[in-house]
Amino acid sequence: MTIVDRRTLLRGAAAGAIVGGPFAGLVARAANAAEVDRIERPPLEPVPDMRDGQVRLWLPPHFQYRSFHDTETQILLNDGTILPGRHDGMAAFRGPRGSIILVRNHEINGPGAAFGPGVPYDAMARGGTTTIQVTGMGEVIRSYTSLNGTQMNCSGGPMPWDSWISCEETVNGPDVAADFTGVPNTPLLQRHGFIFEVPAGGQSNRQPITAAGRFAHESVACDPHDGAIYETEDNFGFASGFYRYLPPRNPCHTGRLADGGRLQMLAVRGTPNAELAAQQTPGARYRVKWVDIDDPAPTFPYVPGTPALTTNDTALTYVGNQGRAQGAAHFSRLEGATYHDGVVYFCSTQGGGAAEDGPGPIANGYGNGTGQVWAYHTRSQVLELIFQSPSAAVLDFPDNITTSPRGTLVLCEDNVNDNFVRGLTTDGELFDIALNRLRSSTGADRSNDEFAGSTFSPDGKTLFVNIQASAGMSFAIWGPWRRLGV
Repeated sequence: MTIVDRRTLLRGAAAGAIVGGPFAGLVARAANAAEVDRIERPPLEPVPDMRDGQVRLWLPPHFQYRSFHDTETQILLNDGTILPGRHDGMAAFRGPRGSIILVRNHEINGPGAAFGPGVPYDAMARGGTTTIQVTGMGEVIRSYTSLNGTQMNCSGGPMPWDSWISCEETVNGPDVAADFTGVPNTPLLQRHGFIFEVPAGGQSNRQPITAAGRFAHESVACDPHDGAIYETEDNFGFASGFYRYLPPRNPCHTGRLADGGRLQMLAVRGTPNAELAAQQTPGARYRVKWVDIDDPAPTFPYVPGTPALTTNDTALTYVGNQGRAQGAAHFSRLEGATYHDGVVYFCSTQGGGAAEDGPGPIANGYGNGTGQVWAYHTRSQVLELIFQSPSAAVLDFPDNITTSPRGTLVLCEDNVNDNFVRGLTTDGELFDIALNRLRSSTGADRSNDEFAGSTFSPDGKTLFVNIQASAGMSFAIWGPWRRLGV
């Protein structure tokens, strides 16, 4: 489908897909049979990269960008580390003298020597985070390792006290048999599947917050009013859960996230095991409750140096099954999460289609839709569906999510076709922000490499976003955001 055809379809299809709350604009317009003024956005156009003049992105008119930390060639950080690839979740913080501090995940799986200096959490795990000081136009000032010895650092979330929480999307460890790759976990020295805190501009203490759960973490978002940490789970082949971690002390007061709190899982009142991965009716809203997880950080029996007997599937579902035994809801592949003005927004990547026939494993991922966006209202404890994609031509597998300073949601697509960065306004309008048009140095088409890690600079002028691939890279994008409605 061409870009023009896609935009035409969006204008017709989105009206039936938006519901409720601050995103009720399209529903209200249909009910009142009245039109409101809408921003006319011209199609995206090819834009040369300010780094070298190559076209890597299509953007709206008057927008520019610079790519940096392109690992198709070797990049050496200031601490002497060779920059790993698989750039994923990321957050932006205020840096010295008007600069910006980015803390960025590297989603690397499989046993192997940890990158970077210092004492890693697990000397035989290859993931972690790097921290980069940049200008608003993506010019790198310095960069270094800030967390190492972790695995599959997918997304996470910025915290109000200027920290990044990095999430491991795995349950690998010496006590768990090989994952989907078939690579034995026997070389690993530590359990994985946890969250880790990385202070902006500093170093992680490399200690997991085990009470926040051992499962396939994707993202987190913090409610600054009470310090609750909301967590998404991307359990690819099985039903996923939406969790919250209640730390023993409010981290917004102490300036750090403490271990030893309580993990809970969302359930719908009056509907045990509500199948929320399935297609929802317009305006779907649910009152929820939270069920406690008694054993959030299991260690399975094993003998060091020998393959573990506990299967990866058993480990992946162990924490979630405790909640589902108490009626916790079923979601499809919960990925990005972000907090804004009393609401936690999160993406269900394959939600919105026909209900699955069984609990899994499902080979092509749990869920038969092309994406949902949910909103959890933290004060009223109401869950609301704000967007449900009717087809891949409208929204195709939303993944990472963030908000602009004006409240527009920014979604990163992760599919095998054209990947876009999309905007979803508070009036319920879905529109294009960026289109991947990458090619490798050999000319190979990389337009299906996923976007990830979208985050705005603290002043709202620059959107930073990553390409999550073995040859990862980061982008700084700037332009007239207000004119675009972002």
